[in-house]
Amino acid sequence: MSEVHQEDYRAVAATLQRFGQSHVLRFWENLNESSRRQLFAQIQSIDFDFMARLAAEYIKTNAKETKAGELKPAPVFTLAQQQQSPSDVAERRKDGEKFLRTGTLAALLVAGGQGSRLGFEGPKGALPIGPVSNKPLFQLHAEKLLAGARRYGAAIPWYIMTSETNDAETKNFFETRNCFGLRQQDVFFFKQGEIPALDADGKLILDAPDHIFMNPDGHGGTLRALQKSGALKDMQRRGIEEISYFQVDNVLLNMCDPLFIGCHLYANAEMSAKVCAKRDASEKMGLLGMIDDRVTVIEYSDMRTEDKEALLPDGTLKYKYGNLAIHLFKRSFIERELGDSAGNKASGTLPWHLAHKRIPYIDDGGNLINPPQPNGYKFEAFIFDALGDARRVVCMEVDRRDEFSGIKNAEGEDSPATAKTAMIEVYARWLEAAGVRVPRAADGKVLCRIEINPLYALDAVELVAKVPVDLQIGSMLYLE
Repeated sequence: MSEVHQEDYRAVAATLQRFGQSHVLRFWENLNESSRRQLFAQIQSIDFDFMARLAAEYIKTNAKETKAGELKPAPVFTLAQQQQSPSDVAERRKDGEKFLRTGTLAALLVAGGQGSRLGFEGPKGALPIGPVSNKPLFQLHAEKLLAGARRYGAAIPWYIMTSETNDAETKNFFETRNCFGLRQQDVFFFKQGEIPALDADGKLILDAPDHIFMNPDGHGGTLRALQKSGALKDMQRRGIEEISYFQVDNVLLNMCDPLFIGCHLYANAEMSAKVCAKRDASEKMGLLGMIDDRVTVIEYSDMRTEDKEALLPDGTLKYKYGNLAIHLFKRSFIERELGDSAGNKASGTLPWHLAHKRIPYIDDGGNLINPPQPNGYKFEAFIFDALGDARRVVCMEVDRRDEFSGIKNAEGEDSPATAKTAMIEVYARWLEAAGVRVPRAADGKVLCRIEINPLYALDAVELVAKVPVDLQIGSMLYLE
């Protein structure tokens, strides 16, 4: 971009003045040309009408996104029901397998996070996680996709949403590792959108003299990013009909689950969700429910204590199912959510959620201040809010021991250590189902490190057909 011309500057200054945001230019005279271009481009990218509406609707009225209406438990295809109807389960699994062979399923990974919270520098997906191999999360998912494509004889294109922070690093990570065996043309990267934060007066926040503070627009921004990046058009070109959505940090993900796909197709659902039973009433998970006959997920912090702790006559939690952020979407549903080709509906399709946070800012002297108290509001959209717009929804319970172990913390619960333990436990159960003796302590803990490459066996059934029952396990086993 060439230097910022005076007439362009005056036009931008007039827009800022009209919306009460002139303070954004208060360091302009002290900026060099490169910094001016950067700030100018950022200002031009902001929809000031939209930000003014957000300030009016969420901040100035002190409103909080709530889901009004009578709350009821949502219908779930439970594990007990699955066990009681084996013939139906077998049919749905066959339906899913048949669909997987058509080559019209795409995988959609949300991977915009950094590993800094885990004490790891780089994209979260690059975090080493294999209990024996130390392979990164990205490789684990890639091998599952590749194994699924080989099993069903059809490519599964992979759409990976990065962020402004980790986009270049993520692409380089894949490029230097030859996309982990996947065809390069089947891996499509696209960036998550960003949205400015606002202070209590609805003002934009400068975190550098030449930069407005921005934050990612939440996993609900995936829909807009698919459209803006051309990923949705690429799906149309490929004839993709269904999209398997997941997040990068679930090491037990079953992304090509024919039973889930089959149930979704059988119900002609537009969006479906995998759920699991909560550990207890206090577990911080988004809770599945129905409001005004629409399936929804209620954030843990937004739910009343009496609802969290409510019990059924049998003593179990009334709202026992938590959202696992594992979804299936019809591509046509995403297109309907987005509205017209100009994206006019996109900015208001999903509700915005407000978070009061501490945001670094530049004072009038140009000094960076890290405030001790929250001083600004971040806006995020959540993908699960689309459930309420779907005409038909399937919610299927899975055993979290088999399908969910996330990585949120550096240590303790939901950490890399617990994720590796969960992987070892799954592989141990697979081996035991095949008749292999796995060394365990008196309390049942597995006494060795075990890892099974998805390209060797994608599930227990495949492993049973391959592994010899007299296999001896020492302190470590890696099957590849």
